[in-house]
Amino acid sequence: MRFVTFASVLAFAASGVHAEPQQIRRGPLPSWATVSQTLPVPDKASGPVFVQRQDIEVHLSGKVQAQYIGYRLKILQPAALQLGNISIVWNPIAGAPIVHDIKVIRGDQTIDVLKTAKFEILRREDQLEAARLDGNLTAVLRIPDLRVDDALEVNMTQFDSDPTLGQSQSGVLQLAPSPAPGRYHFQLSWDQGRNPNVKVTPDLAVAQQDGDRRIDFRLDNPPPISPPKDAPARYQWLRRVEFSDFADWASISRHFAPLFAKASTLGRDSPLVREAGDIARAHAKPLDRARAALKLVQQDVRYIYVGLNGGNLTPASADETWQRRYGDCKGKTALLLALLTQLGIEAEPVLVNTSGKDDGFEQRLPLPGLFDHVLVRAHIDGKAYWLDGTLPPVALPSAEPLYPASRVLPLTAKGSDLEKLAWHPAPSPDELQLIEIDARAGFDKPARLTSTSIIRGMKGLGQQAQFSAASNDQLLAAFRENAVGDFWQSIEDVQWHYDSSARASILKIVGTGTVSWQVDDGNGRSMALPGGGFSPPERRVRAAGQDQSLPFYTEPEYSCHVTTVRLPTFTQPRQWSAKPSFDQQMFGRRYHRAWELRDGAIRMIRGTRVDQPEIETALAERDNRRIAAFDNSMGWISYDPSETKGVVGKGETVPTTDEIDWTAADVPCLSSAPAK
Repeated sequence: MRFVTFASVLAFAASGVHAEPQQIRRGPLPSWATVSQTLPVPDKASGPVFVQRQDIEVHLSGKVQAQYIGYRLKILQPAALQLGNISIVWNPIAGAPIVHDIKVIRGDQTIDVLKTAKFEILRREDQLEAARLDGNLTAVLRIPDLRVDDALEVNMTQFDSDPTLGQSQSGVLQLAPSPAPGRYHFQLSWDQGRNPNVKVTPDLAVAQQDGDRRIDFRLDNPPPISPPKDAPARYQWLRRVEFSDFADWASISRHFAPLFAKASTLGRDSPLVREAGDIARAHAKPLDRARAALKLVQQDVRYIYVGLNGGNLTPASADETWQRRYGDCKGKTALLLALLTQLGIEAEPVLVNTSGKDDGFEQRLPLPGLFDHVLVRAHIDGKAYWLDGTLPPVALPSAEPLYPASRVLPLTAKGSDLEKLAWHPAPSPDELQLIEIDARAGFDKPARLTSTSIIRGMKGLGQQAQFSAASNDQLLAAFRENAVGDFWQSIEDVQWHYDSSARASILKIVGTGTVSWQVDDGNGRSMALPGGGFSPPERRVRAAGQDQSLPFYTEPEYSCHVTTVRLPTFTQPRQWSAKPSFDQQMFGRRYHRAWELRDGAIRMIRGTRVDQPEIETALAERDNRRIAAFDNSMGWISYDPSETKGVVGKGETVPTTDEIDWTAADVPCLSSAPAK
């Protein structure tokens, strides 16, 4: 599936390696292409470029999906001269692009660029560092002597074909939110009997013109548009035309399921049968076997994206992936499915979108390209577990995908519909910061500092990938070099590990530092604890031209700060006070802060969690009026030697940073009582 965006069709040159024999073709425009008339440049044209015309047209046939791109751009400022760097990327299996012409119009003179300049053909392996082998080619042309006030005209046709999809074709045409001034035209056409399902967003329907086996959209100087502020992702789908010849989501599921069934079928003498046997002998319980199989795929097969020979959507076989010991998400999924089948564990591949922007997929036409990842869902002892062979071997089977996926597509022989996953507030913090400040030696003495961060989810796995590549001595040296400053005077020790049972990356730093005690009247002292306060939430309002009835959205998160200050030994509890505790909820987000003074230590806990990602406008309006009363005080603690009735907290019980296991699932970062 191809996403085609107006005002962004020009790429820049990639760094090349070696020449390839396949060449850019020359030829006339295809018969189905329509070239728009050029729009005169206004006398007071502003900006770096004026689009005299831009045509993007997709044609569907029984063989390939062809795309004609044609434009004439008036260069108004030096910043637009970079448009003379033309880059074309294509997959050879679909056929080389056809360049019809490239011209520079300078006054009354028309210069044929291709008479004196040629495309340089490169093999685009500049993404090897990102573990990608896609086999794409890149053609680069740098137009010589392009000047301000020139008009640049380019006409070309490219082709898209994936053997996995066969004759099925789908895609999206879209107009950028803020295109340059000028004339825009896009068209969808098809051969006889190839008419697709089409869905047009309302903001483009007014420009739609239906013809014989074609749909056109023509816009002159389309105004910039802004998606509705803070609205869920389903309302961000603007200026788009979807097309698909898949009847429904179940047909996509049925189309891909046999590919994974075939890829996960082992050969008669497959070594994977022996591997599965070893796992079965070592582990009696199905979940333990699934864990072992997952770890084998994660640890013994490195991840490399493989899109060679049109294999963009086709999984490599389990035996092939095991033999070469590398694979992408499709190959690793097939390998994992093969092992689970040998172990007698029911499982299916599932397509997901990892961006967190899958809200509203049920409103889209069935488009395979909306998904960017495939993983495994296994069914064990009446429960579903998600297994991702592309993650590090510390990532165990989980009850939910680690990606923020809410709409998924299981691939089954009978065909499954798009599935909406249930959402609930996170039971454990995504990020938890523990800070202990040992100031028992006195206000003017360096304090002993201990900082521990507990990070879960994909961010925690990213930290695992980063820190596991360094030795303990390297970590210590790196933190001493980069972290010593205003907070840390010295760092004595750095300890890091990944706790698979807690699904968290845990980093502990120990050292000394200067505590920022503020001198108050007389001999008093005060300090704002790290992570002790909240900034007031922003008002939820939209510009007058936007739909005021749409709900407001907040990306789910759960964070917690726990701070323990061990007080100077010469002070008394009655001499200490702290800012108020509170527990409140606004715009669907919970805010909580609690205090306790016990055993010579002030303990503070501050947590925030999104409990309701979407809120209706009535709730937003109510909470807008409550912002003025929001407690945004910093986490101040104060010492007054003359005080006899200091107050810290409201009778809460707050553990110190070392009293409980903060990696547990039920840490007390939020109050159990309902928030106001």
